[in-house]
Formats: sequence, C-alpha cells, structure tokens
Amino acid sequence: MSERVAFDLVTPERLLFSGEADMVVVPGSEGDFGVLPGHAPVISSLRPGALEIYEGDKATERYFVDGGYAEVVADRLTVVAEKAVPVAELDREVLEQRIRNAEEDLAEATDDEAQRKAQEHIDYLRDLLATLT
Repeated sequence: MSERVAFDLVTPERLLFSGEADMVVVPGSEGDFGVLPGHAPVISSLRPGALEIYEGDKATERYFVDGGYAEVVADRLTVVAEKAVPVAELDREVLEQRIRNAEEDLAEATDDEAQRKAQEHIDYLRDLLATLT
C-alpha cells in the first residue's frame, strides 16, 4: 500500500491538478469524505463545495467544485468536475458584487426561464462565496 494518494482533478476544459497527496477531502453528495491511501473503492457524485488537498495535516490547496463525480480505486482518486476553480483565485468583494448584479437580473427577469437561470446563477455565486469562509 502506498503512503500517498495519486490524485487527478479534471474539468471539461483542462487538468487542474495531477499529483499525490496525503489526503483529499471531497464534497460528496452524501457529505464530505476524506480519501487516504488504501481507501475502499467508491464512486460519488459531487455537491458544490470545497475540495481540499492535504500535505501532512494541512490543506495546501483548495478548489471549489460543482457537478461531476469522484472515483476512488486502489490508491488513486479521480475527480471529474463540471466546474472547478482554485479558491485562491476567488475574491470576496468581486463575488459579492456579482451576487448583487445577479439579484438585480433576477428582479428584472420577465419570464420563468429567465428567473430560473438568474436564480441558478445566484446560487452558484453564493456557493463560491461560501468556500471563502
């Protein structure tokens, strides 16, 4: 058994991370779960939240992920996310302004489809903002 977990984080656009970690915490649909070396095989859908890569007992990298799935086999974890953003690239003030703008868009929406899309965008931005706390 390896002492580290091989880990890949992939989106439709690119490979965001490929390397090894002591542990990776994944926001699964049934709750967060930590993947350590020797983890039992599992497949889980993702919920919006922070994925954390640990070196020792410290999270060294964090990504916001939304949609997709995680697959654990042997000592390898692969996360295929519909969306993934390094948390270090997020700016609280920018996100708060984007939320205000999206709320204005929602208030001005004239039909159900426009309202639904505006609300989905607000929810996504709020999920992003929540990873900063």
